[in-house]
Amino acid sequence: MSQATFEVYTDASDEWRWHLIHDNGNIIADSGEGYASRQKAEQGIESVKENAPDADIVEVEE
Repeated sequence: MSQATFEVYTDASDEWRWHLIHDNGNIIADSGEGYASRQKAEQGIESVKENAPDADIVEVEE
């Protein structure tokens, strides 16, 4: 069973955004950008769910 929930909301600029909230209340991911419609924000969520289930973890040196 999932321990996180996607929440969709509008920001102060009236753009749609999403964040992924763990059951403990912590934000563990966010859209990083605003969308013009709720539909586009939900498409962004679906893209994350489909394209990153087994994403590699890579260390980046600064």
